[in-house]
Amino acid sequence: MVDPITTRIWTYRAAFLGLCTLFAFFRLLPLDTTAGGLPGPDLMLALTFAWVLRRPSYVPPALMVFVFLMADLIFQRPPGLWALLVLLGCEFLRARQGLSRELPFPLEWAMAGIVMVALMVANMALLALFMVPRPPIGVAVLQIGMTILTYPIVVAASHMLFGLRKAAPGEVDALGHRL
Repeated sequence: MVDPITTRIWTYRAAFLGLCTLFAFFRLLPLDTTAGGLPGPDLMLALTFAWVLRRPSYVPPALMVFVFLMADLIFQRPPGLWALLVLLGCEFLRARQGLSRELPFPLEWAMAGIVMVALMVANMALLALFMVPRPPIGVAVLQIGMTILTYPIVVAASHMLFGLRKAAPGEVDALGHRL
């Protein structure tokens, strides 16, 4: 018989993979063929940050790297660069997950936003350093700005649709392990 805790963890991991696949699919669709519009938010990044700050065990580093490496290949970005940067950003947030439990949401939002901006700056700097064609800085800033603005919506949707919430300080799982 399968342990219910293990089942829940693997269900959330499958849901994360499915949502990221769905976001990539809709990003590939030619929904808006006119030029000059606002770039859409990076929903995969917002979802990853929201889930890592709430339940880090649901988004293990290997799954995260797999998802973002596949996104790099699908979106024809330099393979592995964005995956590495997202991994570093998520591990930074994962290390501060105990602190972020006690933070009110606006401070968590600011912390996630600062990490998103740092990832964008590091990505642009590394692309420039290795002379790889990069998107215009204005487009990158607008996309990160849209991602930061949609972060609360992603958090609310994760809470309402999937029941994903922060672990309370001192909360334990069914086996008595601290979360």
